[in-house]
Amino acid sequence: MFQEYNEVPLPFPPKPRRSALWLVAAVMVVAGAAVLTAVTARSDEPVTDSVGIIDGAAVAVTGPMRIDVSHGLPRTVLRSGSDVIVKSGTARLDLTDGGTISICGPAHFSVLRVGNQLTLALDTGTIHLSIEHGPAVTVYTPLLQIQPIAIGDGPQDALVGFDTTGAMCVRAYRGAVRLEQQLTSQNIVVPQSSDILLVNGQLDGLRSGGDRCACDPELTKYSPPPHLEVVPPATPTEEANAKPLGSGEIVSPLPLDKPAAKEGPIYKILVPPLIYNANAEVQPEVDTSQIVVLRSVRVRPTLIFQGRVEGDSAATDPPVAAPTPPRPAAANPPKPSAKSNNPASNSVVDRVVHFVRKLWSRGS
Repeated sequence: MFQEYNEVPLPFPPKPRRSALWLVAAVMVVAGAAVLTAVTARSDEPVTDSVGIIDGAAVAVTGPMRIDVSHGLPRTVLRSGSDVIVKSGTARLDLTDGGTISICGPAHFSVLRVGNQLTLALDTGTIHLSIEHGPAVTVYTPLLQIQPIAIGDGPQDALVGFDTTGAMCVRAYRGAVRLEQQLTSQNIVVPQSSDILLVNGQLDGLRSGGDRCACDPELTKYSPPPHLEVVPPATPTEEANAKPLGSGEIVSPLPLDKPAAKEGPIYKILVPPLIYNANAEVQPEVDTSQIVVLRSVRVRPTLIFQGRVEGDSAATDPPVAAPTPPRPAAANPPKPSAKSNNPASNSVVDRVVHFVRKLWSRGS
């Protein structure tokens, strides 16, 4: 009734669950590496929405853009949808597909690229288009649509901008320019070598521009900054170090003169600390009697001059004679006469008196 079954071993043992998990993880790693390789290869490819490289001294770019480094210099690459503001001066946009656009600021515009079509929305400023074999460019202003037209296979060279009064200037240097009013669909064609001025975006009142707007492409050419080469100082040789100073070949640097000290008086004002009382409605004022003014002066040192006199010596003084001894005084010195002492003795009256005395003595 009971049958016996014998287990027959399989030729290959079944793989455990852990081996299956390792296999799945290996497949995922290989797939991830393939995806990263594809992304890396795709990033090296040129971006299709690249508009061109813009250079300028005062340029601000917002929106999609990227920075490339060429010959050690960073370059700003505009992409479709970039918004550009030229604050002052000039700027230059080198298009990816060929051609240049010069911008004279202050200017504000945005760029949009779809395939081979390039659209510029100009708000303020002046642009100069110079395109030989490049994309088809269309310029939009608040009221007009402007499109350069090539004559045959010739280049397109046109200027579009606004002057200081707000009037729009359109100039066709090479090729023609088509203007279309966005509201009324009215359009005109400006022939080659023509210059017109539009007021309030109306095509009815066209006038001659008379060089109202200008933007020279030569002024907007990019000039890279000068490359400064740092030259290390020459190391002195052993022979130069062995020669003493003052030999005529190695000049020692002169000491720098220190700035002279100020000789004027120095004033210093000492003010008592300010007091703030949060509970008081009126804050106490500063007591001016406690303000001290200090005056510091520097006393000049006493000047002492030292020197010697050069030249011939002065002549010697003559010898001084020996003094004579004084004579002994007489016992009874004679009294000086009145005549000798009186300066008026030689007067006429004295002479008359003397003459009378002589006559009187003879008569007696």
